[in-house]
Amino acid sequence: MPRPLFACLLSAIAALTAGAATAGDQTLLRAARIHTADADAPLASALVWDVEGRIVAVGDATALARAHPQARVVDAGDATVIPGLIDAHGHLLGLGLALTRVDLVGTRSKDEVLARLHAFEGGLPPGEWLLGGGWDQNDWPEAAFPTAADLDAAFPERPVWLRRVDGHAGWVNSAALRAIAARPDAAALLASGQPEGGLIVRDAQGRPTGVFVDEAERLVDAVVPAMDQADADRALTLALEAAARNGLTGVHDMGTSLADFEQLRRFADAGRLTLRVAAHADGDGAALDWACEHGAYAHPGGRLQLRGVKFLIDGALGSRGAALAEDYSDDPGNRGLVLIEPARFDALLARARDCGLQVATHAIGDRGNALVLDAYARALGDAAGSDHRWRIEHAQIVDPDDLPRFAALGVVASMQPTHATSDMPWAEQRVGPVRIAGAYAWRRFADAGVPLALGSDFPVESPDPRLGLHAAVTRQDRDGHPPGGWRADQVLTAVEALHGFTRDAAWAHRDEARTGRLAPGLQADFVVLAQDPLALPAAQLPALEIRSTWVDGAPVYEAAAAARND
Repeated sequence: MPRPLFACLLSAIAALTAGAATAGDQTLLRAARIHTADADAPLASALVWDVEGRIVAVGDATALARAHPQARVVDAGDATVIPGLIDAHGHLLGLGLALTRVDLVGTRSKDEVLARLHAFEGGLPPGEWLLGGGWDQNDWPEAAFPTAADLDAAFPERPVWLRRVDGHAGWVNSAALRAIAARPDAAALLASGQPEGGLIVRDAQGRPTGVFVDEAERLVDAVVPAMDQADADRALTLALEAAARNGLTGVHDMGTSLADFEQLRRFADAGRLTLRVAAHADGDGAALDWACEHGAYAHPGGRLQLRGVKFLIDGALGSRGAALAEDYSDDPGNRGLVLIEPARFDALLARARDCGLQVATHAIGDRGNALVLDAYARALGDAAGSDHRWRIEHAQIVDPDDLPRFAALGVVASMQPTHATSDMPWAEQRVGPVRIAGAYAWRRFADAGVPLALGSDFPVESPDPRLGLHAAVTRQDRDGHPPGGWRADQVLTAVEALHGFTRDAAWAHRDEARTGRLAPGLQADFVVLAQDPLALPAAQLPALEIRSTWVDGAPVYEAAAAARND
């Protein structure tokens, strides 16, 4: 009988880290099946890596055992191994913060929000801000934005700041409004103005209701006390642990501030970064200045890069901030928000291009996507046909006539399958029956030859890529609704979905020579699964059992150990 996987983990790890180890040391993993995502050898039963975590051979278990007789053996038995899962659009520090604050995801009413806030508040000292996020007014009976008054009776003195699930709107109480009004630079704007690229929601008398959209959120963030370093490190640690137990070995971190980048670099220096982070500077800020001054960055340990920048052209569909070419179907007169005017966006793209950075731009509405495509065409010029791999993040509502432009310009569509299954109850209300044909249109993108990279946008959605795989191949929620899938003609195949979270995500960040596949010369980043995701009935994908997650040939999560620690 094969040796159980976890029975030999400790001895393998000890041998790999022992002082007597030499550069020639090798480890052989064998499993019932290994899906490599490598076109030349898509299926194997073993792989071998060296002491640096670099794969030296992939193939038949018997043949590799003969060819590498001195290799330590890790036997996964009947398990399936896949390349490490890469989330092509996440917010690692945002996930960490969410894990330390009130979780309002899934609340079905304001009363349920208040109940969760009260349960969390008990551990806070007097006067400390009550912070949380994840609410979605579309899930409440009234389906309307909340107000400060909804919070005031329960929290008359403690400031409260609650981000909407998409992060593009937030809700405060009157105590928080008073804190904003106390700042001289914000008082006049709060009283009667509107920030560029944002919206302070007001009542019929022009008074702030307590909801701030997109750029207006900065007014609140400016008065929320900064987190101290110890709490920030705890938050990042929680995020890394969540990523590892969900099979993630990489994330494209979209919108990394300079402070967040420095924290990630400290973790990388200390050997605490347990997955690969492809950081993208947060628009026109200090991180972009740093990248332009120092050039594209790669940490010597191989776990951290900063060689891209992310801009935002519009808001989100759920908060009606996505920029549309015509009015919202459920809000006449509103076409959303353009967060960067075209002339300024052109200048930012030119700067990023000249700094040698890869550009990724958040665009959700059809107008937003068209604006980005127009600007990319101007910025790239004759280089539009080069291997630039510029990206549009989300690409949720796209005019079908613009789909060929993605392919012609060589633009990557970085999309998040669970956005479709989260938004499907109300998305058509926002854009109507005609525009919905270009919404969350993964199949149309793939058939048009547009490169796809898949992710989750965590913490907007769960960081669990199994949910993304399920949504991609079913267009259903976890309960199997709706029957047959929502706009099911846009599903991906199981192989396409898996590649979107592995091979294609790596390619989208120019990392295909190091990650995304299991092939000689690449790093041994992989996930050990109890079931085969390419053979499992689609409805069972959310329950796919992750036994362990490995980066550079070493385990960063092991289910048996986690169970022992519970």
